[in-house]
Amino acid sequence: MKYLVTVFFLLIATPAFSDTPATVDKGDTAWILVSAAMVMLMTPALAMFYGGMVRRKNVLSIIMQSFAAIAIVSLQWILFGYSLAFGPDVHGIIGGLDWAGLTSVMLEPNPDYAPTVPHMAFMVYQMMFAVITPALISGAFAERMKFSVFIIFTFIWATVVYTPIAHWVWGKGGWMSQMGVMDFAGGIVVHVTSGFSALAAALYLGKRKGFPHDLMPPHNLPLTVIGTGILWFGWFGFNGGSALSSGQLSTLAFVTSHTAAVSAMFVWIVLEWLFHGRPTMFGAATASIAGLATVTPAAGFITPMAALAVGAIAGVVCYFALNLKPRLGYDDSLDAFGVHGVGGTIGTICVGLFATAAINSQGHNGLFYGNPKQLFVQLGAVLIVAVYSFALTIAIFKIITLFTPIRVNNEDEIEGLDTTQHGESGYYM
Repeated sequence: MKYLVTVFFLLIATPAFSDTPATVDKGDTAWILVSAAMVMLMTPALAMFYGGMVRRKNVLSIIMQSFAAIAIVSLQWILFGYSLAFGPDVHGIIGGLDWAGLTSVMLEPNPDYAPTVPHMAFMVYQMMFAVITPALISGAFAERMKFSVFIIFTFIWATVVYTPIAHWVWGKGGWMSQMGVMDFAGGIVVHVTSGFSALAAALYLGKRKGFPHDLMPPHNLPLTVIGTGILWFGWFGFNGGSALSSGQLSTLAFVTSHTAAVSAMFVWIVLEWLFHGRPTMFGAATASIAGLATVTPAAGFITPMAALAVGAIAGVVCYFALNLKPRLGYDDSLDAFGVHGVGGTIGTICVGLFATAAINSQGHNGLFYGNPKQLFVQLGAVLIVAVYSFALTIAIFKIITLFTPIRVNNEDEIEGLDTTQHGESGYYM
């Protein structure tokens, strides 16, 4: 008991902070804090992006899931998630609980992660990544999951899937980091984890009632386009902020991110024109997100011309991945796997092809710059993380199913989740 009381007071004690630590760079700190705010804005933007895609009777339910993720994962991150992801290493697998409750996460920099910004700024920036990742998964089970189950799933998934993988790839001493795996801003940690978890969720929950025979078009495309624009804006903080400083590397990531997005959109529009006779706004919006997701792991390791190629590859592969979905028969409602799982996989592989140490000395050369080994390192990382994310997601759902049904009942699904889960409606006219 005495030990527990001591730990409790250590967690709530207010440390003595220095007002102006000598090693803190104000420009870098400003950029990281602005980037953190931009990445936080991406989760409400995702809510709009997804909200416009569902039927009007479910618009608030999908928006609520993204907003709830902000609270659930932020609390988990503050209490112990950050410590598990970035805390002192335990055998390369996980961080310890030394930083639980943000103990020792102060205003002085941590040289292992971001040597020119307060440790707390790095923590809150990484928090926003942790927040949006499980929110991405919600696109796969839109219109059919109980909200109470979403809360439980999100908390467990953030703990047993996201935090260990974040430590493997980004944590000091993480085993994938030690092997030379390169992931600049989350192709593996964010997009592969969420994408393959989304596939698992779609398969486990089964199809929506009436799918694929009933028409289920997006009910409000302008809302989706607004969400796309804000996501695109936020992605400059997502990728540019991952340089952890304001300068040359953040500029590179900014430019490569935009280049890949516009390249993917252009290719997608051309493909729609060729195969369907006309381009669509829905396709253009989806394409830009696919390009951004795909370039995420590579943004700080490749040249702008390589980013052009990465975006074009994303436009082709993600386009056909989404168009194959009806033939394969699974109901990934809002294409979370087709965009994020496929995009993150392609982008991580592209790091092994296009990365050059000439543009970022902290990285390694890829195949096209004389280092074929890096391609195999990236492929191995994708395979392991994809299998781990898929398997753990299925396991989480199986455990939850022992205690409560995951899906809403048929009557509630027909009526819509807005009224049956939340007692309100997005539209009253």
